[in-house]
Amino acid sequence: MPYDTAMIESFFANLKLKINDGRPFLIRAARRLHSGLGYITPLQAEQQYQQIRTVP
Repeated sequence: MPYDTAMIESFFANLKLKINDGRPFLIRAARRLHSGLGYITPLQAEQQYQQIRTVP
């Protein structure tokens, strides 16, 4: 018997919006500093990676 997870998915989606004052949850995570990345944001790490890839 498959489980219908729509209700719980909706609950967590609403919870994430409430936590972030209506902003998408990923925006907050993208601004967070990560120790595994040398205390830079994931966006900064991605930009550095793209620069390294494009340098001959």
